[in-house]
Amino acid sequence: MISFVLRVAAAAALVLFGSPAWSQPESSGVDRLYVLDCGQGHATDQSRWSPGVNVGVPLDIVDNCYLIHHAQGYLLWDSGISDRVAALAGGEIGAGTALSWRKPKTLAAQLDQIGVKPSDVRYIAVSHTHPDHVGNVDLFPTATLLIQKAEYDWAFAPKGNPTFFASGVPRFSPDHPTMKLEGDHDVFGDGSVMIISTPGHTPGHQSLLLHLPKTGWLVLSGDAVHFKENWDHRRVPGINFDKDQTLASMQRIADLLAEHHAELWINHDKAQSDAQRHAPDHYE
Repeated sequence: MISFVLRVAAAAALVLFGSPAWSQPESSGVDRLYVLDCGQGHATDQSRWSPGVNVGVPLDIVDNCYLIHHAQGYLLWDSGISDRVAALAGGEIGAGTALSWRKPKTLAAQLDQIGVKPSDVRYIAVSHTHPDHVGNVDLFPTATLLIQKAEYDWAFAPKGNPTFFASGVPRFSPDHPTMKLEGDHDVFGDGSVMIISTPGHTPGHQSLLLHLPKTGWLVLSGDAVHFKENWDHRRVPGINFDKDQTLASMQRIADLLAEHHAELWINHDKAQSDAQRHAPDHYE
């Protein structure tokens, strides 16, 4: 009788608090993470991302992608600026205070260097659908795209959105194999790689929580925050979709960092990226 009661209590705890694997996988299926150079950006006015602060101060950023190897296959997190920019002698020039981009290395070449073919990638997950994150989605035609339904619907709304379309052409094919998510998602089913819903920058923005055996827990922020100073001061760019959602998502990330003793990897923060190991080196 006591054993039965304990089993019922354990089942109730799972319903209320989720699987124990969510918070601490007994053995992570992830064994490698590669940091890939997916573009380098320059802006003339940092205050585009930090309203009222550092007005007119130029800003250099990076655009990282991350390739994660799990026992069940590869996951690519974000796909960066389109590889076609690498062929543009002067890069891609942004209008006004928008970023200008150049791409010294293609994503395809970096994958080839570590012996990975696009067909080897099982999943591609994008933090959101801005061009510097979805530029190479169609380089992986057999990979399932993991994206929030709210983000997908916004990007492909009937009236369209000029942020995502150039001359009416989608940034990636609407026929791409896709899994539309509604909230958090355990990618491999063992708690080692969790997509976390963090809306605000865009309607369906998401971040990634993952566990590496030696490195430990990491949160890949996407554009929930653009650089460390904005994180430290909880600054919200004026271009964000929803300020209150952004602040709530920042707090959720902060809670996850505290809960898991995790590191925050900010996608666009150049100083942080410069201190990291990049492919073909990797983290374990």
